[in-house]
Amino acid sequence: GSACFMQDLPPNERLCCRAGPSGPSRSSPRTGTSTFGRGLPAQTATLSAHARSSRWGTAGEGVRLSRRRWVVVLLFSSYSLCNAFQWIQYGSINNVFVRFYGVSTFAIDWLSMSYMLAYIPLLFPVAWLLDKKGLRVIALLGSALNAVGAWVKLGSLRPQLFSVTVLGQVVCSLAQVFILGMPSRIASVWFSPREVSTACSVAVFGNQLGIALGFLIPPVLVPNVEDVEKLAYHISIMFFMTAGVATALFILVVIVFKEKPPYPPSRAQALIQSQPTEEYSYVQSILRLLRNANFVLLMVTYGLNTGCFYSLSTLLNRMVVHHYPNEEVNAGRIGLTIVLSGMAGALISGLWLDRTKTYKQTTLVVYIMSLVGMIVYTFTLKLGHLWVVFVTAGVLGFFMTGYLPLGFEFAAELTYPESEGTSSGLLNVSAQIFGIAFTISQGQIIDHFGTKAGNLFLCSFLYLGSIMTAFIRADLRRQQANVENEHTVSKSPFSLCCAPAVGSGQTSVSLPSGNGAGPFLITIVAVILFYCPTICPACGEAPCWHVQTGGCNLSFASCWEPLLAYF
Repeated sequence: GSACFMQDLPPNERLCCRAGPSGPSRSSPRTGTSTFGRGLPAQTATLSAHARSSRWGTAGEGVRLSRRRWVVVLLFSSYSLCNAFQWIQYGSINNVFVRFYGVSTFAIDWLSMSYMLAYIPLLFPVAWLLDKKGLRVIALLGSALNAVGAWVKLGSLRPQLFSVTVLGQVVCSLAQVFILGMPSRIASVWFSPREVSTACSVAVFGNQLGIALGFLIPPVLVPNVEDVEKLAYHISIMFFMTAGVATALFILVVIVFKEKPPYPPSRAQALIQSQPTEEYSYVQSILRLLRNANFVLLMVTYGLNTGCFYSLSTLLNRMVVHHYPNEEVNAGRIGLTIVLSGMAGALISGLWLDRTKTYKQTTLVVYIMSLVGMIVYTFTLKLGHLWVVFVTAGVLGFFMTGYLPLGFEFAAELTYPESEGTSSGLLNVSAQIFGIAFTISQGQIIDHFGTKAGNLFLCSFLYLGSIMTAFIRADLRRQQANVENEHTVSKSPFSLCCAPAVGSGQTSVSLPSGNGAGPFLITIVAVILFYCPTICPACGEAPCWHVQTGGCNLSFASCWEPLLAYF
């Protein structure tokens, strides 16, 4: 809004308005929208007022980084790893568990799909809890359920106890609901704008590493032996190791994990956290997100890509063993290759985003390359050379798995200042829905028409997702919020008199050029003639030239410098 409206404000609010980079921008009193993004909720207009009374003060005041931040994100990444390992530990040796429990392959597939199914109805309650209770409570619940589920599975070491292993997997799937929505929230609460994409990648990195270990370790610990007693012994070793690690991580979360750092890591986060909790409406937040066309497009495209990854991971053992019999260990290693290369892709994309902020372009390129990788993998799977499958699977994983943190960060940009827990939760619901649909459909297609037809089925949806991604507009609201709070001058022409003093180190007002310059200059002249003689944006009383007597901290030249520079 215009700084020239400050004569209508009490003196204490005038000071907040001119706080410059240390204070939030005010919203237009006529539109009720913030200065950093068209269509943002009117609730953001009140953030500047609340910032004055918060423990963090105005945006930018006391902004600093906590040394604990990397410990927090690595601890989260670790228990996310353990939970992801438990998701894929059945699917990576699907044929072994089919024989041990005497059930169908579809029943074992459902052990993986239980993760996807549990997430859909529980997203909204857990996201609400995240916003109401904060990161620490969610971290405690997620790590605790993960440990409990691991111990329950130890009671299923007999072939007739398949229902017990289902129960343990369901408990672990509940833990996953408290995990998947956390990466972008942890990154934004604990990390600076320069680190936020890298931190989000590290947080997602743990989940991907858990999937990688889920492909690698079970085929090694549980060989496909004929003796059922020996098989039960090998399974017990895997279950005991998992339960021990999960319990240790829960204890570490209790001791180490904190709600938030003592000071905000960024101006944008200072604005968000200065808002009183009682003013936040979770239902309204969801409705605003669903009315955001760019976010809805991203939600669908993220679901298509990640759903393909879930289906591919769940059915990988069946596809590889179909073409390469008795190669369960190599099937696991191929899955490991997919995820490890994806982890490299995730870290590289995170570093790239921190440096360039090219969210739309990077997301689109990675999506298209995921499609290319899937096509190449489809037509090389049955060539009879495992090394070729390793190479093509690695290329596919680099882009498909590397896309996951891109989606979280792009969503956080498109939906600021909405809660990252809500936006990432909706992304994950989309992924789970498509994951279930793709896993069931591709499994049936493989059974009736072969692996090539099943993979082409996924390719068709990746192609659709690539086209839809191209239509997402790069409305980077979070970046714009940080930029707005680094400048003392509003983009409105009425803010001319608020230009900083020469040599103050702040950015000066820039004037538009082109065909619209005439009306703009008329407005500028009107402001100078009718507002400057009566209004001073610094003291609110004396005219602008009052600065010549030392009664104001603005320089006389600062009012005229932008207009003179224009000519």
